Amino acid sequence: MNKKDNNNGTNIAGRYYEAEDYKRNDQLSSGLATTHEQVSDTYMEGQADAVIEDVVGVDISIPRRGYEE
Repeated sequence: MNKKDNNNGTNIAGRYYEAEDYKRNDQLSSGLATTHEQVSDTYMEGQADAVIEDVVGVDISIPRRGYEE
């Protein structure tokens, strides 16, 4: 199996999110755009509680409890 060197533009270590990532079609740009969207949504929501948001307006919290022995 031959690996093709395709490092121009897809080098993960040196790549940051750019607004143009939403318009690009490669997997790296898509992943960065998706991750940016998720982080932005979580940041704007203001909390990181585990809650199932119901459509009716009743939020169901998911309690954090440890492993029971």
